[in-house]
Amino acid sequence: MMGLAAQAGTPVRVVGDCGAPSPAIAESNVPFRSEKTWFHAGHIPSGAGQALIAALLFGASTPLVKLLTGELSPVGLAGLLYLGSGLGLACARCLRDGGWQPSGMRATEWPWLGGAVVAGGILGPVLLVLGLTRTGAGTASLLLNLEAVLTAGLAWMAFKEPTDRRIVLGMALIVAGGLALSWPSSQAGISAGLGPLAVAGACLCWAIDNNLTRKVAASDALFVASVKGLVAGVANLSLALSLGEALPEWRLAGTVMVLGLFGYGVSLVLFVRALRALGTARTGAYFSTAPFLGAALSITLLGEPTPAPFWAATVLMAIGVGLHLSERHDHEHQHEALAHAHSHVHDEHHQHEHDFAWDGREPHRHAHQHMPLRHTHPHFPDIHHRHPHGGKGEAPPGGSPQAE
Repeated sequence: MMGLAAQAGTPVRVVGDCGAPSPAIAESNVPFRSEKTWFHAGHIPSGAGQALIAALLFGASTPLVKLLTGELSPVGLAGLLYLGSGLGLACARCLRDGGWQPSGMRATEWPWLGGAVVAGGILGPVLLVLGLTRTGAGTASLLLNLEAVLTAGLAWMAFKEPTDRRIVLGMALIVAGGLALSWPSSQAGISAGLGPLAVAGACLCWAIDNNLTRKVAASDALFVASVKGLVAGVANLSLALSLGEALPEWRLAGTVMVLGLFGYGVSLVLFVRALRALGTARTGAYFSTAPFLGAALSITLLGEPTPAPFWAATVLMAIGVGLHLSERHDHEHQHEALAHAHSHVHDEHHQHEHDFAWDGREPHRHAHQHMPLRHTHPHFPDIHHRHPHGGKGEAPPGGSPQAE
């Protein structure tokens, strides 16, 4: 499509429909990659794939954690799982970088990470433990579905992440599937008072954690996930020791920490990368399938029965995920000047020169500058697409003629 003229005194690169660069970009010596492949028919966007794999890893850990619940208290078990996650990812980062390297985070990003760590790694687990001691298992299972709803609600209302009817309906179906999956245990009865409020408060803390983590999603996912794991691990183990619990023997502790590395740590790295590519609400919706995936693995590996609610959840979640995967949000939008650092390839949004010797390998990570740019192509609310909607020159969410 035809680009709009730049405002006086403001350099703007104008790019047509996403299949080819403008002449100015074409003259650059930086190789160009079209983003159309992200939305090719039948192709799952990389962020969605990462979120679903994160959910699979976390869900797969549930049956294994279930086997260990008789050996450890919930608080001590959570502490070892998180600690294994943090230590394992910190070691992986050191191996990748040839030793401990600075995080590269900007000063303005540290408060966001600190808030996420406090909300999700300290307050959330404490409130959950408080709630579980005063709430029936069935009620707690149902209340834990609030995390997805609160995550999306905060993303849409507080952080102004765009959405449309398709995404809201998909989220509702996924949450309904989670409710159906946990419904059988609700026969234990409904609790009232402080317990349910504490569980709901834990869900709110994790929803805040998810939204604040999106603010640092462009940073090194290994660093972000390792910090969150280490702090949550220390906090939960400290709580367990303060409650008079003893640490397990080292073989059991090591087994739990390895499980935490993959079920919590690698899962969290993928979750952060999905936040970078999809935004909070969509990533949270995909991740909400974790209980279903855990139940499916329990049925497959442990031979557990398949009650009718499981099949109801299968249908509801499949339709909900399908609505998200088939989303096409496409309108003309404006990119303002932006400087940041993250892993990237030289696609349409990354047409820059290098002030260092580059061997041509991609993806790679370094600080880079984005010039103002106005164009049209399908996109998600990722780290490069946090523009307003509904204003002058912007199509409302779902309002584009090409939006489905």
